[in-house]
This record gives sequence, C-alpha cells and structure tokens, in this order.
Amino acid sequence: MANLIYLLQEYGVLIVFFVVLVEQMGAPIPAYPVLIVSGALAMNGGTPLAGVLAVALCGCVMADLFWFSAGRRYGKRILKVLCRISLSPDYCVSQTEDNFRKWGPKSMIVAKFIPGFNTIAPPMAGAMGTSLPLFMSFSLLGGLLWSLTGILIGVYFNENIDEVLEVLSTMGGTALAVLGTLLVLFVLFKYIERRRFQRAMQTERINVDQLRDLLDAGHEPVMVDARSATARQLDPPVPGALPVDGNLASLLAALPRDRHIVVYCSCPNDVTAASVAKQLHGQGYTLARPLHGGLEAWNTAFRAGDTLVVAEQIPVADGQR
Repeated sequence: MANLIYLLQEYGVLIVFFVVLVEQMGAPIPAYPVLIVSGALAMNGGTPLAGVLAVALCGCVMADLFWFSAGRRYGKRILKVLCRISLSPDYCVSQTEDNFRKWGPKSMIVAKFIPGFNTIAPPMAGAMGTSLPLFMSFSLLGGLLWSLTGILIGVYFNENIDEVLEVLSTMGGTALAVLGTLLVLFVLFKYIERRRFQRAMQTERINVDQLRDLLDAGHEPVMVDARSATARQLDPPVPGALPVDGNLASLLAALPRDRHIVVYCSCPNDVTAASVAKQLHGQGYTLARPLHGGLEAWNTAFRAGDTLVVAEQIPVADGQR
C-alpha cells in the first residue's frame, strides 16, 4: 500500500486520468476515491490541484465524446449494447430515455453523479441529434462539477484522509487485498442484482411467427408500445399501437380482456414489455404477452408489403393519442 501512495504522489496525473477515463467508459472502477485521495495529497506536496482537475476533466470529456460519437453513428443500437454489458438491470435504457426526455442535454450536468446514467447519457445525446457544441458545453460543465466535487472533498478532509492513508501504509499488501476484495464483492453484488431482476421478469413471450399465426387465424391482437416517448421519436412505433407512456392505469380502459394483447419495447431482454405484461396479468388481462425481440423483431418480420391488423377502432383516451 505504501507503494500505491508513492505512485499517487509521483504519478498522480497519469493515475487520475486513467482511472477517470476507464470509469467514464463504463468499467466498474470507482474513480471518486482516487480523486478524493489526490485532492488530499495535493495539500501535502502532491500533484497540484489544477493538474488533478485538468486531467480528470480531460478523462471525462474524452469518454463523453467517444460515446456521443457512437450514439450519433449507431443510434439506439449502441444503447442496447451498453445495457447488455452493464452490471445495472436491463431497464437502464428506458430510465435514461425518460431522464433525457425530461431534462434534455442539460441532464449531462448531473449525469456523472448517477450510476449507469453517466455512461448512457452521452450516446443518448448523440442518438437524439444534439449538436456537438451544445453537448460539449454541458459535458464540460458536468465533468467540471463532478471532478471538482471529489477533489474538494479530499481538500476539506485532507487531515483525516492522511490518517487513513498512514494506517493503510502500515498494513502493506493486506490493505490492497482488502480493497481488491471489496471491489470484487461490489461487482458480484451488481451481477446478482441483475440476475435477480431478469428472473423476476421471466414470463411467457410471443414470437413473431406466433403473432403471424394469430393474424392468419383472423385474430386482431392489440399492440401496446411500452417504450418511452423518446424511444418512439428514434424508432417509429407499430402502426396503431397504443402507448403506455408510464401510465398503465389510463390505458386499461382501452384494453379488451378477451383479445390477445402484444406488448413490445426495444430494451434488452424485453424487460419493459415483460414488466407491463406482468402488470396486465395482475389486472386480469390473461392474454397479454411481451413480444420476443421487441420492435426490432417486428420490423424484421413484417416488411413494407405486409399488413398488420391492430385494434385501431378501440377508443383511446385523449392522453394516450
């Protein structure tokens, strides 16, 4: 551990830059403790505060620009990839869409303080067509606020942190092993949390072939769009589909109990659609099922020449149009 403190004192700039960049790229490596320790060490002859702040901000902006460019180029697909590799539960995309829709690019100011949101907000901004100058202004402001907060915490508590570092330095390799174990336990906890959430969302799904069979048999399934309004701007919905818009109660009056209801979304593992379908089951809509593969599967299966019959005649409340 003494060697680690020595490295922070001698190569603090490089270590801060690397850790911040890797964390902002999405790796489960906590960068804030490094910022706090660097701020404390700066008060005792370590890397100057301005240097720590500059490299931390540089790491933030580089990661933001990378994901912003990916979002602009690949659109919604990059968000799905991020949620698949993320340790957060699979509803992170829909949550980010809702937050971004509410606050727009300004959400970048606080995004770095919200786990999960900090990685997904930049590609969302790119996918939504945010201009580069506007994105950069909020990215710089958010990175500055996040980095400065961590550094100032270290400055304020520098005497207490010095005592902690002194204790850790006497523990030698034991302290490093403890820190490594805590990191592994954190990653394991997040993984278990995600698996538990996925199991909770397990329910019978309908695939596009079964949907086509329903149509061929003369059934008219009611299509329900469980995506956010932001997602519907990125990808047009199924014609005639009824949007949930986070208010399932207002949609219930428009749904018949004796018709097949197909709920779709565009999130990993169809978790939003599965969640809505399970809620509908709880309300007595036993024929509600999530569409396996979501909107992407529907777009692939039903070409421009195909006709999908949906319940366009069902009366819908004004708020659902």
